[in-house]
Amino acid sequence: MIVRFALLSALLVMPGIGRAQEPVFPRELVSFVPSGPKPVFVAGGEGRWDVKIRERGFILKEGPRWHMWFTGYDGTRPGLKMLGYASSRDGVSWTRHKTNPVYKAHWVEDMMVVKQGAVYFMFAEGRGDVAHLLVSTDGIGWTRRGPLDVRLANGKKIPAGPYGTPTGYYENGTWYLFYERRDAGIWLATSRDMLTWTNISDDPVLKPGPGLYDRDLVALNQVIKYKGRYYASFHGAAKGEENPTLWSSGVAVSDDLKSWTKYPGNPLRPRKENKSSGVYVWDGSRFVFYTMHGAVHRHLPGVQKR
Repeated sequence: MIVRFALLSALLVMPGIGRAQEPVFPRELVSFVPSGPKPVFVAGGEGRWDVKIRERGFILKEGPRWHMWFTGYDGTRPGLKMLGYASSRDGVSWTRHKTNPVYKAHWVEDMMVVKQGAVYFMFAEGRGDVAHLLVSTDGIGWTRRGPLDVRLANGKKIPAGPYGTPTGYYENGTWYLFYERRDAGIWLATSRDMLTWTNISDDPVLKPGPGLYDRDLVALNQVIKYKGRYYASFHGAAKGEENPTLWSSGVAVSDDLKSWTKYPGNPLRPRKENKSSGVYVWDGSRFVFYTMHGAVHRHLPGVQKR
């Protein structure tokens, strides 16, 4: 058995006042093993509204309650992507909401949720990979605010085309929006009012590669702040290596949300597992890592065999 994660997390340190000996990539964020041989949540299957589960979903824990949002569809590429909701008391057994799909007026996929104050903000892809925003006060009933108005650094609208897998993060009165364009890179825009978002730079803050696991395609899932640093959960893939393409989960670190360094031990799970759209959830004592694409797999802290 070759144990890489413990060595890497112990050796990789970053200069900084009062934290020079802290690992840049702490073991609790990079070392996970499956909690069991099967996923904890799957699509409803034939005859249900969620024949399949599509793209990124999201899990958020509030007190004793776990929320899950996911995209269900009929299994066809043009089929309407609809929003589903499930809840849990332990993060393992999930109960679908009786009114699922809870939102089907517009195309909703690749979503993530930020709770700010009493409001849930959902950043999602609409039809055509266009980022849009929905809001809710209970996490079940949603109101669409429409496509996000994203601008270049000079204030002009970004060029026409897809801008998807939107990821929101809020801190000190500023909203941060990470988004990809054709999975060719991840850009960062900010806003104070959530009406207009302006790129901090017209160059991506995170690019594909150089590793095979994200050589050609990359998209971001979530940003968390832990021990004074920012960590981004992202997924990536290489074109033409397999059919269908295998997607992998990775993590990167930043001190300012602008410059990111990928974990040298990525991917967090072997590429052959095809697990992506990873989400960190703090269960009160530890991070639990869920991968959300196709089916929901739960991972607990531990050292994987390589």
